[in-house]
Amino acid sequence: MANIDIAKRVYDHTFKMDPIVRSLLDTDVYKLLMLQTILQEWRDLPVTFSLINRSKTVKLADEIDEAELREQLEHARTIRLSKKESIWLAGNTFYGKERLFTAEFIQWLKDYQLPEFELAKRDGQYIIDIHGTWAEASLWEIPLLTIISELRSRSAMRGMGRFEVDVTYARAKAKMWEKVLRLKKLPNLRIADFGTRRRHSFLWQRWCVDALKEGLDQNFVGTSNVLLAMDHDLEAIGTNAHELPMAVATLATDDEGIAASPYKVLESWQKTYDSNLLIVLPDTYGTTRFLQNAPDWVADWKGFRIDSKDPIEGGEEIIAWWQKMGVDPKDKLIIFSDGLDIETIESTYHHFEGRVRTSFGWGTNLTNDFRECAPYANERLKAFSVVVKITSANGKPTVKLSDNLAKATGPESEVNRYLKVFGREHLTKTEVHV
Repeated sequence: MANIDIAKRVYDHTFKMDPIVRSLLDTDVYKLLMLQTILQEWRDLPVTFSLINRSKTVKLADEIDEAELREQLEHARTIRLSKKESIWLAGNTFYGKERLFTAEFIQWLKDYQLPEFELAKRDGQYIIDIHGTWAEASLWEIPLLTIISELRSRSAMRGMGRFEVDVTYARAKAKMWEKVLRLKKLPNLRIADFGTRRRHSFLWQRWCVDALKEGLDQNFVGTSNVLLAMDHDLEAIGTNAHELPMAVATLATDDEGIAASPYKVLESWQKTYDSNLLIVLPDTYGTTRFLQNAPDWVADWKGFRIDSKDPIEGGEEIIAWWQKMGVDPKDKLIIFSDGLDIETIESTYHHFEGRVRTSFGWGTNLTNDFRECAPYANERLKAFSVVVKITSANGKPTVKLSDNLAKATGPESEVNRYLKVFGREHLTKTEVHV
């Protein structure tokens, strides 16, 4: 399987249906880690998850066949956790800990099925919503995104000839390997694959992981994809996401409760996890305000993940906060993960080398960088910005502000309310590409 001819597989498409989602573990590990906490704390909270295409010029309903989309979504609902997968989850070591996933959690996952979805079209876009309890609906995020992304890639390549497909993949491989050669020059680099959500395809993500594993050796620390981690004997890398504070904020009865919600999430997280899993994601409602009001005990956590702020600006802000709290930044970790590509990784690495421990989560520009790879211009092969977000919880709309307001989600009236609670003076608005 590792030596499969991707170009031939893509060109032939002789399968009645070539499944995009192959396993419940074809997801990011942070979804499973969050789910274990959700099951313990808020399992029955009613929620809605929705597809949000931030690239408005990309008309998904014009590019992806609806029948094919429905077929892939329905197939994902037939998948169950296999015996091999449940044994691996129970016996594998995650972040240096055995039995990180409890027997109760694994038994729940054995019986799990992705819930029903609602699909409609509007103005050239697909409207896809999932309703259910938080525990039921949460796992749809990653398979929904991978199905949308890969169906778009398949559609873009469907009219290509055999040699055109072959040349496209040859150029993409060469482009990817050139990036690996540049990364090899960074001796203390720690980098992981975070590219599941908006990958070109499952087979391409697997090729990229193989390339990183061979090219970077110990500097490649793992993948966020649980299935690939299992199949390639890699570390499964990831902690938590914006979903947690977005939902928990809806449980607040007043603005003061909303302001406290990011810290309430961390309190719940440390009931379940400790040590290497104590990574703060501070930007749901703005990193600067988060740090201004953070309890002292947050400084004891292992590190932070910067997801929507300029990496150097965000890193400097967190280092200054640690120093203010009397903590040596050299003992801490900063993970960079927002739209990274080779130039950003190199400049950020050199800026912080020797001052703080760093790690990089390389996403869309790792697993879906086909820019200028096709022999003829093909705009549909370019990655675009699509997400699946929790859009309501507890009967209320959810809000994400982000350090970059171009990533904000929620009804305008609610976004404005949250801006009053958290302030907007430290937030920016910059175009989002991936």
